[in-house]
Amino acid sequence: MRVVGRENLSDFMRKHARARSPIRSWLAEASEADWAEPMDVKERYAHVSAVNDHYVFNIGGNKFRLDTRINFDSKTVLVLRIGTHEQYETWSFE
Repeated sequence: MRVVGRENLSDFMRKHARARSPIRSWLAEASEADWAEPMDVKERYAHVSAVNDHYVFNIGGNKFRLDTRINFDSKTVLVLRIGTHEQYETWSFE
C-alpha cells in the first residue's frame, strides 16, 4: 500500500517519543501490505475499527489511535490524524 500523509506521523513522533517504534512498525507493515478489501485489514489488525469511511488503528498497545482512509482500488492509505487515546475520545467522524 502507498501511505500518504506521513508528515502527520512524523509530527506526532517528534512530540511523543514513546510512539516512534509502534508507528514505524505500523508504517512498515502498511507499506508492505496488499489489502484488497476491508477483511484483509481486519485479518492483520483484529482491533481496527471501521467508523463511517475511516479505519482507526490501535497503535502501541492502544495508547495511540491512527485515523485513516483506505482506497483499496488505488492501494492507498491516507493518514488523516493520530492522537493519544484521550484525544481520540474527542474526535468526530461525521
